[in-house]
Amino acid sequence: MRYIPVLAAAIVLSACASQGATPEASAAAPAAAPAAKKGPQCYSGDHGKFFDVDEKTSIAGVAVTCKATSDGKAGQWMGSKH
Repeated sequence: MRYIPVLAAAIVLSACASQGATPEASAAAPAAAPAAKKGPQCYSGDHGKFFDVDEKTSIAGVAVTCKATSDGKAGQWMGSKH
């Protein structure tokens, strides 16, 4: 009697495995890929996006500017002077 649930599970799994990706889904996947980064950027969780170097914004009520690190590979938030 134990073989009936095992057999049913095997049939369901083999049916799911045999299905291929639809052409619409595979064609849309490359278009949904994010654009390549231009250079160093800073991420703001308050805004939910990346900012380019030398862009100014306010994070938690503090005015900040995105500045490149000394090696030029990343960005970091620095307090901006008014």
